[in-house]
Amino acid sequence: MSGSLRGLMMFALVAGLIGLTGVMQGWNSALVILNMGLVSAIMALGVNLQWGFAGLFNVGVMGFVALGGLAAVLISMPPTTEAWAAGGGRMALAMIAGAATILAAIFVWRRMAPGRRRALAMLAVITVGFIFYRFLFGPARDAIEAVNPAGTGYLGGMSLPILLAWPVGGVLAAGAAWLIGKTALGLRSDYLAIATLGIAEIVIALMRNEDWLSRGVKNVVGLPRPMPFETDLQSDPAFVAQAESLGLTAVEWSTLYVKLGYTALFTVVLVALLVLAQLALASPWGRMMRAIRDNETAAEAMGKNVKARHLQIFILGSAICGLAGAMMTTLDGQLTPGSYQPLRFTFLIWVMVIVGGSGNNFGAVLGGFLIWFLWVQVEPMGLWVLTTLTAPLPDSSAFKEHLLASAPQMRLLTMGVVLLVVLRFYPRGLLPER
Repeated sequence: MSGSLRGLMMFALVAGLIGLTGVMQGWNSALVILNMGLVSAIMALGVNLQWGFAGLFNVGVMGFVALGGLAAVLISMPPTTEAWAAGGGRMALAMIAGAATILAAIFVWRRMAPGRRRALAMLAVITVGFIFYRFLFGPARDAIEAVNPAGTGYLGGMSLPILLAWPVGGVLAAGAAWLIGKTALGLRSDYLAIATLGIAEIVIALMRNEDWLSRGVKNVVGLPRPMPFETDLQSDPAFVAQAESLGLTAVEWSTLYVKLGYTALFTVVLVALLVLAQLALASPWGRMMRAIRDNETAAEAMGKNVKARHLQIFILGSAICGLAGAMMTTLDGQLTPGSYQPLRFTFLIWVMVIVGGSGNNFGAVLGGFLIWFLWVQVEPMGLWVLTTLTAPLPDSSAFKEHLLASAPQMRLLTMGVVLLVVLRFYPRGLLPER
């Protein structure tokens, strides 16, 4: 069977599974799975650029996705004028002081000769700068978070269109990737994985604890939407007439209409990224990246700057993950820093890439759809199977209660089984790299 035919059959299978969900569980459920599948496919595409093209083992996907989500808040939410008046100016000065301290330390490191004097000078710069930064930061933070802490308690955003937050989320993640890559890409692959995982946890910890920036665990709700609200559609006589012509109520058609709108937006982004990734893969740059992946020593002997190319593709892949994070936050309509977990936003994305086929962009997209579908549907399917198997047992059976209570764990079991089966029979993924 040719690779193209196999790919068509795999995508047709996933489309059939989503369609079957629509028939059996309702088209709202099917569109929810489809929209998050599109976002997951974009995340998988970003990881595939790093791992499939260049062999970079990035275990900090969660951090870049979270930065994209933060961008949606900073761009689209209205500013909290009271908070800016209370401590916004001092917070801006604190950020400038922190940046100036870092730049001064770098200047001292580069300009002074190695030795004890340089170490003492750097220590003095960092100490003085940190004290001044904390002197500005502490009171500013307290003043901002004291402004209506139950409702706001943060600086807010710039009140710009939410769609603008998507590329900004990519830029924010790319900037973080540049900082990480400049220090960590020289490490061995296992050390790089540890470094990226640790930095991702630091990003999440900051978002959970710095209320002045993202409201922390209080969450930011009510983000602007690129699609109209269902209640507004339901009050439009023309829309109500359109729903009746389709044989649906205004409530049913409004929910489907909004979800279909998100589907169209996400599909445009995914197709554009997929086309660009395919063009990059077939270009001399793509062949160079795969040559570096396969043999860094030989590529370096041919005059290629391996570290610079690794940094380049690390930034590109992280930017795509940040873009997907902004899209996901837009779809949710809220930023919940506590929901960013490595299981969902790192492990699951890697499973998508491995199962779909690393090094193959279409494989990464296929893995994104397939694994997300299984992640969502396995729990109710597992509950149905366990309910059927334990039906002969009495309701008072402790064994029956234990099995039914274990249904949510079917997700993890299924992911492990799928990964093992694919690695056993398709070690290069369902759609392997050509």
